[in-house]
Amino acid sequence: MIQLASFRRPSESATGVSTRRLLRSAGVRFAVIYAVLLSASAAALALFLWWSTAGLLDRQTEAAIHADAQSLAERFAIGQVAALMLTIDERLAQNVEDDAIYLLVDPARRFLAGNLQHWPQGAIENGAWYELPIERAGVRSLAVVEAFTLPGGFRLLVGRDVQVRAKLRGLLTDALLWALLVVFLMATVGALVVRSLFRRALANVSATAAAIAGGDFSQRVRLTGRGDEFDQLAETINDMLNRMARLMEGVREVSNAIAHDLRTPITRARARLEDASVHAESAADLRSAIERAIADLDGIVAVFQALLRIAEIEAGSRRAAFASVDVGPVLADAAELYEAVAEQKGISLSVEGPSHLPTFGDRDLIQQALANLLDNAVKFSPPGAAVRLSARACPGGVQITVADQGPGIPEADRDRVTERFFRGETARHTPGSGLGLALVQAVAQLHGGSVQLTDTAPGVTAVLTLAGHEDAAARG
Repeated sequence: MIQLASFRRPSESATGVSTRRLLRSAGVRFAVIYAVLLSASAAALALFLWWSTAGLLDRQTEAAIHADAQSLAERFAIGQVAALMLTIDERLAQNVEDDAIYLLVDPARRFLAGNLQHWPQGAIENGAWYELPIERAGVRSLAVVEAFTLPGGFRLLVGRDVQVRAKLRGLLTDALLWALLVVFLMATVGALVVRSLFRRALANVSATAAAIAGGDFSQRVRLTGRGDEFDQLAETINDMLNRMARLMEGVREVSNAIAHDLRTPITRARARLEDASVHAESAADLRSAIERAIADLDGIVAVFQALLRIAEIEAGSRRAAFASVDVGPVLADAAELYEAVAEQKGISLSVEGPSHLPTFGDRDLIQQALANLLDNAVKFSPPGAAVRLSARACPGGVQITVADQGPGIPEADRDRVTERFFRGETARHTPGSGLGLALVQAVAQLHGGSVQLTDTAPGVTAVLTLAGHEDAAARG
């Protein structure tokens, strides 16, 4: 017995878990909602049909009886009992459909006129409606009647034979009930179909998500080509997966670039310190080696600071510091900062643009982006070249242009120059970390703008676009 009980409990537990899982299924919920809505709509339609047919017949019958009774009451008020008896006989003679019911009795319930022989036992209250079985000419039938008490104790019964209408109402009721049963069955089948379609539509998404969770990032949700909501969801998920893949690839490339670019200065600093510890002949030699190692380590710290700054900009945390900025003085400050460096290399630096050019953003970040562009322009321009810095208002914002006469950017590298740590062949032997243009692009995106690099042969023209006051404020 103990083994049998221990054998059954897992089965019962599995059944309970399966039932709870079924009840939590979104497909089951949608199927049940579909079935309930369809059944409720069919029931409402059936009730309306019944009310507009059988209910209409009942209301017409009651209205005819009530009008007939009022007419007879008026006739009694004019001619008393004799006139009322004569009127009842006339109406019975003129009743072509043979469905009128009349009975007039005296205070002792004796028959005076009509087509019923006895007063029905159930018709007691005055002015009340009754649906009673009756017998006319030896034939049993069903009638709807209304009883009245007349002055002098006389009683009048007015009604209609509704046997045929009752059969019709019964047939209509049965038909509607059968129709509701058929609708219920159709709703059940439809619910199963809806659940199946729902599960089939989500199976594709579920399978793709399972593959991604298993490490296969190449899988994508298949499109049906119908352009419905499921296709829109699939496109959104695929865009998200593509972006995730690009971000992961970017993280991988950044990690590789950090490992590659920082290995050399770290190894060089270690070698210098090791060499100094072994071969330094004086305190001055040891101090010199330490200073060179510190310079290498400062370069590494600068790289990490640049990475953190780019991450901070891309996260949008600097948007809280946005304010009105005049780009004119920013250009003047940047030109003054690099004018001495340009003169040392024999490069002419010119500035063009209005003295007052308002925009909205972070002044420090705009100045940093502009400094990076000018640094590249001066760094890669040969002696005797010219660097032109200009700014102007454009539809929707401000454009800052930095043009140089350097070697330019090969077409194969033009789409990658804003990636972190990317350095083209022409920049391999120049100082730098490959993060300058990545920071410029991050600043542009933070300000709702963009950065475009064009090879002007010779040189490169960099155009930094910043959104205007309203656009940038809306993004903030």
